[in-house]
Amino acid sequence: MQTYLLSQQFNTRPLAENSSACPANATICNGTSCVLPEDNFNETLSIILSTVLTIMLALVMFSMGCNVDIKKFWGHIKRPWGIFVGFLCQFGIMPLTAFLLSLAFNVLPIQAVVVLIMGCCPGGTASNVIAYWVDGDMDLSISMTTCSTLLAMGMMPLCLFVYTKMWTDSDAIVLPYDSIGISLVALIIPVSFGIYVNHRWPSKAKVILKVGSIVGAILIVLIAVVGGILYKGSWIISPKLWIIGTIFPAAGYSLGFFLARLAGLSWHRCRTVSLETGMQNTQLCSTIVQLSFTPEQLELMFTFPLIYSIFQLLFALLILGGYRVYRRHRVKTKTDVEKTEEKEDSKSTSSQAKINGGFVSNETK
Repeated sequence: MQTYLLSQQFNTRPLAENSSACPANATICNGTSCVLPEDNFNETLSIILSTVLTIMLALVMFSMGCNVDIKKFWGHIKRPWGIFVGFLCQFGIMPLTAFLLSLAFNVLPIQAVVVLIMGCCPGGTASNVIAYWVDGDMDLSISMTTCSTLLAMGMMPLCLFVYTKMWTDSDAIVLPYDSIGISLVALIIPVSFGIYVNHRWPSKAKVILKVGSIVGAILIVLIAVVGGILYKGSWIISPKLWIIGTIFPAAGYSLGFFLARLAGLSWHRCRTVSLETGMQNTQLCSTIVQLSFTPEQLELMFTFPLIYSIFQLLFALLILGGYRVYRRHRVKTKTDVEKTEEKEDSKSTSSQAKINGGFVSNETK
């Protein structure tokens, strides 16, 4: 990334006062202009927060691993129908949706490229936390996240080569394979420890899972808030990107769910595939964008990954809220049906006793 010097204008100051008017850290003071060195505060803060959030995320993934049964997990690996459906959604539906949205809204070439980069990214680890809260298949969720991150090494270059031809040369996009590798390691190692704990100490694993699921939910919100604060100066971008950032995750959730249902997966696995499809690794997208484009180009679309992450979180919360309401209503309805059946059985027993001249026990009264 190129380093730019910040300049500050001082008005109505005599030339003789320039030495006192300029800040102490000014490198050049000429006339009414002072050239200051780059302010690294945001960069330092970003590094610190990234480190803290990475550690917290690893702990959350450890807790999610405590809900994984090694036999079921291995069953998904040996019979990867669910993983294959997720693969089609992740690297088939999402890049194609990004391409169609870019064409439909006729955005600038550089903006179309960042939308496509987002569509080609693997699934994010936040989907594992949300999948837990909507009673999804955690074994499938974690195996899908792991496989999509691993396959991204080859599928991301392929998808970008296919879809970005009309806007730019795919060679201009720098893929941070080290970041993808770090994401994979940060996912596999904590989850593996969690699976081991669940295998050896199931009761302790349940406690860890409850704490980790709550911390994970807080962490997802915290990441969105921190991103908004760090990049508050980059919010002024094209309204078209705002609209795409709203439609894109909703389309991912919906299409992922319907494709999973068409493939014959159960309802809880459909919810899992839906979340894995719509929730992208936005941190990876931001890294690719920063490595691939100049500061002038970044001004046109740098905030899009953050916009996508905010709306993917909002829609995920709507899905969670809708599912909770549905489950509560279903449980209530089921309870009412059971009570009605019990009353009917009680009436039937009483009438039968009267007909036979017998008696009714206290249990049926």
